[in-house]
Amino acid sequence: MYLEKEINEQAAVLERLLQEQHENVAQIAAAIRDFNPAYIMIAARGTSDNAARYGQYVFGSSTRLPVALSTPSLHTLYEAPPNLSKGLVIGISQSGQAEDVRRVLADARSQGALTVSMTNDEESPMAQAADHHIYLSAGLERSVAATKTYTAELTSVAMLATALSQNSEMVEQLTQLPDLMKSTLDMTANIADWAERYRYMEQFAAIGRGYNYATAFEISLKVKELTYVIGEGYSEADFRHGPIATVNEGFPVIVVAPQGRALPQMLDLLDKLCNKKAELLVISNDSDALGYATKTMSIPEAPEWLSPMLGVVPGQVLAMHLALVRGYAVDRPRGLTKVTVTE
Repeated sequence: MYLEKEINEQAAVLERLLQEQHENVAQIAAAIRDFNPAYIMIAARGTSDNAARYGQYVFGSSTRLPVALSTPSLHTLYEAPPNLSKGLVIGISQSGQAEDVRRVLADARSQGALTVSMTNDEESPMAQAADHHIYLSAGLERSVAATKTYTAELTSVAMLATALSQNSEMVEQLTQLPDLMKSTLDMTANIADWAERYRYMEQFAAIGRGYNYATAFEISLKVKELTYVIGEGYSEADFRHGPIATVNEGFPVIVVAPQGRALPQMLDLLDKLCNKKAELLVISNDSDALGYATKTMSIPEAPEWLSPMLGVVPGQVLAMHLALVRGYAVDRPRGLTKVTVTE
C-alpha cells in the first residue's frame, strides 16, 4: 500500500527538503528583497491550493504584504490576465503539469513580475515557466492522494517565508520540523483502533482557524477523495455564520485546534459543539481541546505557524483507515488520476 508508505516518509522528506533547498531558498529570498514586490499572488489547484491558503497566513504574517490567491481562469478561459507586474507570483503544484497555473506564471513573468514555482518535478512545465524554482524533494509519489508532497509544499512555503523574514527564531523552529513530524507519525498509531466507528459516516465537517484554515480544507479533501463521503472544510469563524445549524447529535466534526492564537475561539466552538452532542474528532496538542473529544488525535507541542504540517497528518491517517474499513482501494480512488491537468 503506497499511501501508508508515503505518509510514513514525511519526516525524511522534510529533512531532505530543508537540507537540499536551504541555499536555493536563501538566494530566491534575496532576489525577492531586491525586487521589493508590492504584494504576493499564489496560483494553485486542488491540494496545492490548500498549501496556498497556508501561504496567505505565513507570508502575510512574516512579510506584512497583502497575499492573494490567483484566478487562473482569467488567464486561460477568459484570456484577460490581471496586471501582476508589481507582484511576487508563486505557483504551487505537485506535478508541475497544471496548465492554468503555468499560464499564471508565464503571464506574470512576461509582465515583469518576479515568479517562483514549487513543484516535485524540476523538468516540469511550471518549473521551466518561472524565474526561480523550489524542488519539493519528495521523491516519487505513487498514491493518487497527495500526502508527502503536500507537507513538502507547506514546508517550502515556510522556508521561503522564513528566509524573507530573516527571523532567527523562525529559523531555529523550522530546523525542529523533521523531529516534530517523527513524533506526530508515532502519535497516529491508535487511529486504526477506532476508525471502524465511522465506517458508515455519511457526512462531516472539518474546522480550523488561522494557519490551520488550510488544514481543515486539506483533511476534508483527503476524506472525500479516499472515502467518497461528502464533507466540507470551514474556518471556525465562518462555521458560526450558518453551517453550525447543520450539526445535530452524532454529527461528525473534525476539529483542528492546536495551541496558539486561534485556540480560545476553537475552545469556545468545541464547547458549543459538545452541547449539541456532536461527534468530535479533535486534532490538538492542548489538553483542554482534547478533553472535548469523542476521539482524540494528539500532535506534539509546536509553534502555531508550523502546526499545519503536523495537524494534517492525523487527518491523512484517518482518511486512509476509513477507506480501508469501507473496502476501498486507497492508492487508486475511483475517477481520479495522479496528475490532473486543468486549463
